[in-house]
Amino acid sequence: MAEITLRQLRYFGTLARVLQYRRAAQQLGISQPSLSLQIASLEEAVGAQLLERKRNGLILTPAGRDVAERAFHILAEVDGLMHRPVSAQSGLSGTLRLGSSPTIAPYLMPRVLKRLHETYPEFRLIIRDGPSKGLIEELLAGKHDLILTQTPVSSDDVRFYPLFREPLLLAVEHDNPLAGHKSATLQDLSALTFITLEPAYTLHRQIKDLSELSGAKLREDFEGTSLDALRQMVSLGMGVTLVPALYSRSEVERADSDVCTIPLSPPRMRQIGLAWRKSSGEPPAFIEMATQIRDVARAEFADCLKL
Repeated sequence: MAEITLRQLRYFGTLARVLQYRRAAQQLGISQPSLSLQIASLEEAVGAQLLERKRNGLILTPAGRDVAERAFHILAEVDGLMHRPVSAQSGLSGTLRLGSSPTIAPYLMPRVLKRLHETYPEFRLIIRDGPSKGLIEELLAGKHDLILTQTPVSSDDVRFYPLFREPLLLAVEHDNPLAGHKSATLQDLSALTFITLEPAYTLHRQIKDLSELSGAKLREDFEGTSLDALRQMVSLGMGVTLVPALYSRSEVERADSDVCTIPLSPPRMRQIGLAWRKSSGEPPAFIEMATQIRDVARAEFADCLKL
């Protein structure tokens, strides 16, 4: 009788959540043929068909639903066991995998990494960037131990631990009539055209909501993949956008900056925090990581963050 492996269960668990071979393979970092082979081996081991192909994707068979439920439980237990050596200690040790939005990590985590290296020299943090939407899926698939992201977090299987609120600032070119103003109101925005990141980023929704609220236009012929791309478009006079305060401090508030930023009135904020699978419990290592990030934010960015 064929044996069932944890790899098969993890692969099937990911596939059962997204119900698409292509997306599941991407999240797992493997090829679709490799994923298909592992699923076929699992079906052989349990002696039942687990998935049915439909025009719009896959559906679980009754046996597939049962195996998926059992697989999620087993993987949660294994996940807790894997974190036990780290969680048992008051500090940080071993290795943690952190996923983060590229609109957050580059402007905060270098300072955090420096502090962690000084405080916990044996600890290793592996950081990988990705869009907000993909981070949640990758977290649930086990690619990350925890993620640094912003609300909303669209999964009941994820615990969100708030760290700080970050203002969003209006970025305009230097010859824009609003440049140099102390603040910009909704009425000031009504005649502007906004450009935004692609929909995979939560910031896309925030920019779109503000443009709709103020009566401003939203460009549909361009969606950036980075804050730098948006800034360059703004500098060319192709529109305005919102950028986070940490990005503004790092890349805009310089003598040679090609754009300028203006606070909004009333302020627009985003809530930043750490998130992890509820099945992981509340490991002391995760709480210590949150403490370290918040301490760095308080010590070095208190002037631009709301703590």
